[in-house]
Amino acid sequence: MTATLSQVQLQVQERPEDEQLGLFANLAYGFQHVLTMYGGIVAVPLIVGQAAGLSPNEIGLLITASLFAGGLATILQTLGVPFFGCRLPLVQGVSFAGVATMTAIVTGGGGLPQVFGAVIVASLIGLLITPVFSRITKFFPPLVTGIVITTIGLTLMPVAARWAMGGNSASPEFGSTANIGLAALTLLIVLLLSKLGSATISRLSILLSMIIGTVAAVALGMADFSKVMDGPFFALPTIFHFGLPVFGVAATISMLIVIIVTLVETSADVLAVGEIIGTKVDSRRLGDGLRADMLSSSLAPLFGSFTQSAFAQNVGLVAVTGVKSRYVVASAGMILITLGLLPVIGRVIAAVPPSVLGGAGVVLFGTVAASGIRTLSKVEYTNNMNLIIVATSLGFGMIPIAAPQFYEHFPAWFATIFHSGISSAAVMAIAMNLLFNHFRTGNSDQQSVFVAGMERTLRYQDIACLHEGDYFLDGKLYDSTGKPVPIKHEH
Repeated sequence: MTATLSQVQLQVQERPEDEQLGLFANLAYGFQHVLTMYGGIVAVPLIVGQAAGLSPNEIGLLITASLFAGGLATILQTLGVPFFGCRLPLVQGVSFAGVATMTAIVTGGGGLPQVFGAVIVASLIGLLITPVFSRITKFFPPLVTGIVITTIGLTLMPVAARWAMGGNSASPEFGSTANIGLAALTLLIVLLLSKLGSATISRLSILLSMIIGTVAAVALGMADFSKVMDGPFFALPTIFHFGLPVFGVAATISMLIVIIVTLVETSADVLAVGEIIGTKVDSRRLGDGLRADMLSSSLAPLFGSFTQSAFAQNVGLVAVTGVKSRYVVASAGMILITLGLLPVIGRVIAAVPPSVLGGAGVVLFGTVAASGIRTLSKVEYTNNMNLIIVATSLGFGMIPIAAPQFYEHFPAWFATIFHSGISSAAVMAIAMNLLFNHFRTGNSDQQSVFVAGMERTLRYQDIACLHEGDYFLDGKLYDSTGKPVPIKHEH
């Protein structure tokens, strides 16, 4: 019994996500995760707060609440408690999937209280239906996960481009050579640091490049830290600061669609990070991750925040650095909580020029796409429809990126789901995988004509009549004695 228990403990310790790197490394790599996702986590409260007509100070409270709630959600996801948390290196934060819906509720007269009420109820409903999503792992083979991972990387590239151009499209300096040049400098630093022989420096290349890029921006007068000292140094989150939640049926139904999209995207992120770090993700583990998402989302409005989900850009950071430890990401959660309590630190990070983030983002998000392509390289493409599934799903996922107004005239619930390239590709990949690889009735025993165009093959019946020693020469068929074999042309 003792030997068996020791073997089980050894197996648990050998999981890549359980690697212990030490306090300093955890904080350093964790801070790198925070820098990577900081712009994304503050964008949602900024947009929704402006739509609600809040003052700058109140918007600041929304941002602080989002940092605090994201930190709590990250710790729950990475460290976990029974039935909650997948215990994988996933950074949690405010989901961008609900921005359009929440803005519509706010501008439609519901205000923030109705947004918070809708988030609470929809998240609790999502918590009840997670068993359905947790049992679909068999429908996420490398074919599907590879498509989703690739799409995540490709859909994030416009974010990196906007950052590189300066972040604010209303600014006259947006897209200037100075902004793009600063992004290029940051990218060059990432590449040079990654090339160095030191594994530690290579792993910290993203963080170090951001620091060096910010120093260069200060020297060039492109970074403004003058407002860092404005506002309080320390602030506790206030429960229901913006009023008690209001529960509206229409708002809740709209938010429930967002929750379903979040469940799909979180499922993809959990499976993607499992694939990247090389650890097993079964239905129980996926269910624990989804429950943590929904529980965090239902509690976030208490502090003044919104729905929580895994950040895809941080999945890219795991891939590019090779740091697989969940304790690193748990440290990032502690840093987020600290930022939520110390607004002054948040203001320092907010002062990092977007162009610096853009230069690093090119590598981060490109790595996600490359990881997906690597997964797709393991897929079998002979005599099946897998190539068509990949092509159609990726194309479907790119539609919202190439034409953001594509679904403008569709029903709101449909546009909410398919406005996200990630959920579009995931839905199409899952549906086509079911249609062609699970429900095989009606499938041809021959490969698709598109696949045939990519890879030359012969059918068995084409060669069944050949004899041993037959050979082709100058376009003619000969038998083993050298006698020509006539070829009958069918009309």
